[in-house]
Amino acid sequence: MLLILLKFALAAAVIVVAGSFLTRYADALAVHTRLGQALAGAVLLATATSLPELTVDCSLARQGTVDIAVGDLLGSSLFNLLILAGIDLVQRSPRRMLSRMAAAHALSATMSVMLTAICLIALLTHTDRTFLGVGPGPIALALVYVLGLRLVHFDQQFAAAAAAEAEPNDHPDLPSLGQSILGFGVAAVVILLTGPRMATYADQVATATGLGGTFVGTTLVACSTSLPELVTTWAAVRMRAFDLAIGNIFGSNSFNMIIFLPVDACYSGSLFAAASPTHALSAGCVIIVTSVYTLGMLYRAERRYWLLEPDALLVILLIFSALGLIRAMGG
Repeated sequence: MLLILLKFALAAAVIVVAGSFLTRYADALAVHTRLGQALAGAVLLATATSLPELTVDCSLARQGTVDIAVGDLLGSSLFNLLILAGIDLVQRSPRRMLSRMAAAHALSATMSVMLTAICLIALLTHTDRTFLGVGPGPIALALVYVLGLRLVHFDQQFAAAAAAEAEPNDHPDLPSLGQSILGFGVAAVVILLTGPRMATYADQVATATGLGGTFVGTTLVACSTSLPELVTTWAAVRMRAFDLAIGNIFGSNSFNMIIFLPVDACYSGSLFAAASPTHALSAGCVIIVTSVYTLGMLYRAERRYWLLEPDALLVILLIFSALGLIRAMGG
């Protein structure tokens, strides 16, 4: 057990270093490509940090451990929101992170809610029909993601153009485009190779405790695969790149939903039909918590209440309540 914990800590350290570089180069690519921090976070950073979920859950689906795979994807979305709430609480600034500058992310958050709602419906209908080995739920998720990403792209292009006119465009310490692409690619590969190792060690520790597959996937494995999001989001906040941080979280949650497509393709049968109904609780909580964040962004309040954010505190309470319910239901 001690050896597994040491391996887990070493893998975590590697991801921390790689995630810091990933954030720096993603920010540089946002400037070079004129994507803007919001779109770079929602696409580039979110895709790279979600690679561990892709590899881990495809492997779990091949092994037939459906509940851990589904729990990891939904639990990862919960942990991503928890990461944002925690950083919002500890951030010392007279301005709120979830305020006027983040209002443009409401579209990305709404897209995440829509995708999770489709996942919830697929879990509740429990259909065993498949098309080319994939159920209708993952197919619908992929189609809606592509259409939603197109809307986010157009919206953020206008926002990026407005920001470029309003702010100076000199970045003296910015890496070149070639260095940014190479650095981003290397950091993404390191996270891709290290993330599954962390999830494997977490699963080994969880198996020894005798916890249920749904709870294990939603907590320990999800926490492991969400470490890249934690590191990159914190690094973005330290760089004062709040758009990059928030775009990373909502983009990762949306990307988590389309990972169901390759995971279902790796499973012999309908993934959602074989999954435990308890996962519907996780999906419902993701929808509620994301809605709370969306309301907080649209409210545009600029003052902090004492040292804490009420919306961030509510998010943390909701997430821990959901985890407690999942454990109580014996998932």
